[in-house]
Amino acid sequence: MTQHTLHGRSDDEILWFQRRSFLQAAASWSALGGISTAAAQGRSNIVELSGEALLNGRRRLPQQTVQTGDVIITGPQSKLVFVLGNSAFHVRQNSQLTVERGATLNVVSVLRLLQGAVVSVWGKGVQRQITTPTLTAGIRGTGAYTEIFDNQGGNSYFCNCYGTVDLSAGSDRVVSTSSYHQAFWGEVQAKSGRMLTPGKAINHSDEEVEYLARLVNQHTAWQIAGKKGMKDGKGYMQDLPGQSHPAEMLVH
Repeated sequence: MTQHTLHGRSDDEILWFQRRSFLQAAASWSALGGISTAAAQGRSNIVELSGEALLNGRRRLPQQTVQTGDVIITGPQSKLVFVLGNSAFHVRQNSQLTVERGATLNVVSVLRLLQGAVVSVWGKGVQRQITTPTLTAGIRGTGAYTEIFDNQGGNSYFCNCYGTVDLSAGSDRVVSTSSYHQAFWGEVQAKSGRMLTPGKAINHSDEEVEYLARLVNQHTAWQIAGKKGMKDGKGYMQDLPGQSHPAEMLVH
């Protein structure tokens, strides 16, 4: 297993994909045909829920489906894994988010994170975003990890695990193209004049992104390449001279 760096999180949160309950649930989900079959049969699109989650202020009931437009809140020691359209999501404990409706009922246009953290894998599509109070990420098809750090004044962390993302915070704009974990901070207050600053790869692992991708019949960039890069937050497969983090090249 790949190593991961923790910042205010526990190993247990990061290693959720190793639990027998999830492995059984994921195997059942795939064997039953995934999201298309679940929708046709009227089955829930929730792959696994441990602990307690509220949907639109009410406790989630057996066989209830997460729909676009829903407000999701997870409690302590809870997690929620679900699939919507060609995208898969793992909502960590003590999180609050809204999945806003896109062109159809099963297309997420905006994942609006207000508290906590979420790992997500998105199939290809247009006009989709992840937003936090301090940054906006335009998604083209990627794996991502997003977290809000209340203990750092509400700074947002965003890792473009792979793919292309249009990132903005304040007046800063960056196109992030990543093969292997390109990480950013969306600052509450500017640092050296910048609202987008470089980050390290923290609080998520390759394997949990891979498991989410598997739920929607996708592969990560490193699985396709058959190799992994330097998990330093810069986003490259190879550490070559002259490579800089995009946030370091912002001009003010």
